[in-house]
Amino acid sequence: MFGIGDFARLGLVSVRMLRHYDAIGLLRPAHVDPVTGYRSYRADQLSRLNRVVALKDLGFTLEQVRAIVDDEVSTEELHGMVRLRRAELEARISADLARLRGVEARLRAIEREGGMGTADVVVKKVAPMRVAELSALAPSYEPESISPVIGPLFGELCARLDAAGVTPAGPSVAYYLPEGDGPVRVHAAFPLSAEPPAGGGLRVVTLPAIETAATLLHHGSMDGVGSTFQALAHWIEENGYRSLSLGREVYLHCPEEEDAWVTELQIEVARPGTAP
Repeated sequence: MFGIGDFARLGLVSVRMLRHYDAIGLLRPAHVDPVTGYRSYRADQLSRLNRVVALKDLGFTLEQVRAIVDDEVSTEELHGMVRLRRAELEARISADLARLRGVEARLRAIEREGGMGTADVVVKKVAPMRVAELSALAPSYEPESISPVIGPLFGELCARLDAAGVTPAGPSVAYYLPEGDGPVRVHAAFPLSAEPPAGGGLRVVTLPAIETAATLLHHGSMDGVGSTFQALAHWIEENGYRSLSLGREVYLHCPEEEDAWVTELQIEVARPGTAP
């Protein structure tokens, strides 16, 4: 058998941890000297220790760990728990990174307040557009809510267009419609030059013309689109226009590197002096 110090080194844990596990009945020594109180462990107890540490590191409480190891969880079951926990952690990390990107985008917007040029704002008429589209709900307008929805929508839409043998007639388009005070319906669309065959799972609609749209190009990842939209909003007010609705995002150039993206932002407006 092994003394507590040697067993701790073999198990890659601290002596203090082993004493704590003994105190709560999670891992008892194989033998305790009645005179000296020295604890001794058998090599086969490393198996239980490994399970205890693995489960604890997966986020289970010690009470939960005790229940699981007492049920003699198998190696296969442990691997399943690890896979599940990994998926949960990856999802949490992804959400945290998205939230961090959102904070950084807000800070950039704050830094650019009053300093972002709007000389390139173009006021124009947008023609009606026949599109194939898919839509889904997002919890809010926040980038960390929109991104996980719009990406898969465009992926699925591309797959359905390919399956139907349809080639888009222009750059992709996104627009958003609020549903109540919280959720937002995200629409992902591609313009069409001809009607797709029936039965392809595609919703075909005509986006109406926008008589007067204030437009501005956003350069870079959509994580930072907020500051460009806000600059456009300032320009609209400062030049006497009145916003009617958020128009569309037209993805003019979307290479693999998102920092090189070019997106036209459109807001439907009424010209100065137009009655509400």
